[in-house]
Order: sequence, then structure tokens, then C-alpha cells
Amino acid sequence: MPVTSSSAKARQYRQPHLDGEQLPMELHQVRYFLAVASTLNFTRAAEQCNVTQPALTKGVQKLEQELGGQLIYRERQLTQLTDLGKEVLPMLERTLASAEAVRRRAQEFQRKDVAPLKIGLAPSISASLVLDPIAEIAKFVPGLHVELREGAAKKLVDLLLEGEINAAMVGDVQDVPARIDDWSLFEERYVAVLAPTHRLANRPSIGIDDLRETILLERADCDVAVKIQQSYFPDEPPQLGHRSGHDIHLQYMAAAGFGVILVPEHMPRLPTLKTIPLEGDPVSREVRLLAVQGRRYSPALDAFVKVARLRDWSVEVPDRGVPHAAVPEVVRAPT
Repeated sequence: MPVTSSSAKARQYRQPHLDGEQLPMELHQVRYFLAVASTLNFTRAAEQCNVTQPALTKGVQKLEQELGGQLIYRERQLTQLTDLGKEVLPMLERTLASAEAVRRRAQEFQRKDVAPLKIGLAPSISASLVLDPIAEIAKFVPGLHVELREGAAKKLVDLLLEGEINAAMVGDVQDVPARIDDWSLFEERYVAVLAPTHRLANRPSIGIDDLRETILLERADCDVAVKIQQSYFPDEPPQLGHRSGHDIHLQYMAAAGFGVILVPEHMPRLPTLKTIPLEGDPVSREVRLLAVQGRRYSPALDAFVKVARLRDWSVEVPDRGVPHAAVPEVVRAPT
């Protein structure tokens, strides 16, 4: 191997600029280096990459120039990684794997093997509401791949406009931008959920005075918090106990006797809890579907919007005759 002076090495492996200039690193150079790193043999690495050995050697050398240092020792029959080579090896492995994953996903999308659908749900909207619509459209949308994201209604509107989600289901929301299509799906009441051992558990309904003397468990980002305050506590705040951003956490606390939670009627519930209506049904809200106006719908989004808008979301309550959202039950508590 020819002897290289230190000044020549400095010129050969000049440091890349640190002023924001992008490195023109190419994926085939990364692939060549990874092949050499796995085989520690340039001949076998070239065969593995299906290129000539001079082409592979040149690609590795260009990568070394871009990274500003030698990645591989080449001394006759001895080939091994330098300290720099060992340092960047896992990062370059992830780079190549990510690039190949992107290429596969793009190919699947072009072949329609994957039909992505991203749905945003407000914190008080249970995923149980979208299960039947998803199952319905999966019958005629091949490769349906649903992603559910939770966020406050205002945040979901921003995600819609940014194209991060395709549709959103929210409760009460104010100041919806003109660019957002807004469809009402159904109206539902709020009910009290509490442990069977709670002192109010045997009441046929719970009134204002009862709630004012009761510890309430607080739901973060509750979209009807203002309505509850105005209807039940116009003069003084409620007695708030524990707080959580997840309904299932609040249900476990209610089941342990820590307080009462006010939830939308559709919310799935632990079988160990009781549900009691509020006198006069003073608190209710509309569940709404949002999508961006004028934006071209994918087949998956088009199907979801149509199924959601045409779906009969209501059932008859025998003792009331009032339509409300179907109430699923959590059959088994998650571990």
C-alpha cells in the first residue's frame, strides 16, 4: 500500500463544511461500505453488491471523503474498520434501512397495497366509535391501514390543515375555519359513572345538589367542562379530586371509590362501574366529523366520510324513548 503523507491525508479526507452545507452522500456508497463492513473483503463485497471491485472501492473512498476520515484499513489481506468506521456503522445501517423502508412503502402505495387513513379523535371521543365504520370500509378498501391520533379539538383542526390527519371526530368545538367541512353525526347526553359502593349508586338519577356535595374526578381537556360549570356550578367551583388525561385511568379511580366521573354516554365502561343519568339531562354535546374542504379524498377517506355520515349512530333507550349513541362495555379490564 503506497505511503501517504500526513498533508496528503489531510487533503484526501478534508473536513466537511459546518456552515449548513448538505453532504452529497449517496445511498449506493453507504451500501458499498456496509457490504465491506460485513464481509471485511472487497472482492466478496463487490460480488454482494453486484458491481466491479474498482467501482465499489471508488464508492467507499468517496464516502470517506464526504465524512472527512478513513473508514476502513486496507493492508494487503487485512481489512478492518477504523474507529470512525465503527462509530458511523450503526447510523449508516439505520440510514439504509430507512431508505429501503420508504421505497417499499412507496411501491406498496403505488400498487394500492396500502390505503392509509389517519383519524384524529378528541380526548372525550372513544375509539369504540370508529371500530364499526373501519370494519365496514375494510371490506371494500384493500390494504386499509388506520392510524388513530388523540388531541384537543383545536390541535386536530391544525393537524387537518397541515395534512397530518385525514379526518377528525370531535365534540363541541368553537371557531371552525371556513376551510373545514363540519358534519354533525349525533347528539349525546353526559352521565355519571361511579362505583357500586358509592353513596349515590342506588339513586335513579343524580341532581345538582348531589353533585355539589360529591368529589368529581377531572378529565383533562374536557370539551364540555364549561357546560358542566355553567349547569351545575355557576356560583362556586366543584369539589375536584384526582385528574387524568385518560378515561380508563379515571374509571379505575372511580371503581376504587375516589369519586364520580361525568362522561359522554357512548364511552365504554368497566363492568364494575354503575351509570346513572343526570336529572334533566342538563349537559349534552354533538359529536362532529371534520375534514378539509376541497382537498382530494383518497378512496379510504372518501369511504370513511360516507360511512360515518350515513351511519345510524343512535339506539332507542327503552325507558326514555330518546335516541343516544350506542353504549359499549369494556368486557375485560386491560392489564
